[in-house]
Amino acid sequence: MVDPPADATLADFLRRAERLLVLTGAGISTESGIPDFRSPGGVWTRYDPRQMTFDRYVESAEVRAMSWAMRREFFAAGARPNRGHLAIAAMEAEGRSVGVITQNIDGLHQEAGSQTVVEIHGTARTVGCIGRRPRWGTPDGCGFSADTTWAFQRIDEGDPDPACPTCGGLVKSATISFGQAMDTTSMDAAAELMARADAMLVVGSSLQVHPVAGMPVDAVDRGLPLAIVNREPTPLDHLADVVVHGSAGDVLG
Repeated sequence: MVDPPADATLADFLRRAERLLVLTGAGISTESGIPDFRSPGGVWTRYDPRQMTFDRYVESAEVRAMSWAMRREFFAAGARPNRGHLAIAAMEAEGRSVGVITQNIDGLHQEAGSQTVVEIHGTARTVGCIGRRPRWGTPDGCGFSADTTWAFQRIDEGDPDPACPTCGGLVKSATISFGQAMDTTSMDAAAELMARADAMLVVGSSLQVHPVAGMPVDAVDRGLPLAIVNREPTPLDHLADVVVHGSAGDVLG
């Protein structure tokens, strides 16, 4: 287990880690031009988050149309991996990292070359059937899945509310919405990475949204050293062995 000195720098921390687990949030993707949700000018200033719940998606064709519009806006940014993504991928390629747990839905870690990526909130790059009338926030689809461009193409061809071509159920972006049950597969995969790690590096997360906000606490409870890289202070800075306030690309690149 890594045991950095009290005055360790981030370079010291990374040098000592042999099985680093990287946890990333929206901050690393905003550097690639993807708008975040909560900041001034963010997504929730243009779309009402109270409408973007799983139940409202199921109930309302209007909400589904807004959701597809929001997805188009998301991809219109044309984002590419930045130096932070590339540095994290390089750590794994060099055998120094067990992988990435991310709150992001953009797939930029995979584009950068990361092989082991757990997407806690799902991915915007694919869509899937959630069934005709799923209840209790739990998708109940037939298993149909496609690239998100499939939905955009259907909408462009005149279908404002694309249905599953297999069973006629509702189709939704493969992301976790408000009120939607978490994907237990992703949570299990995250726990497995945590069990293998000897240190945790948090990059670009405000550490205010659960369940991710609790993961650094769990890591410290397990005896793992913790480093945090974020533009602003986080509620968990006091738990970290190393804190660096700055952008992911500047600090890691």
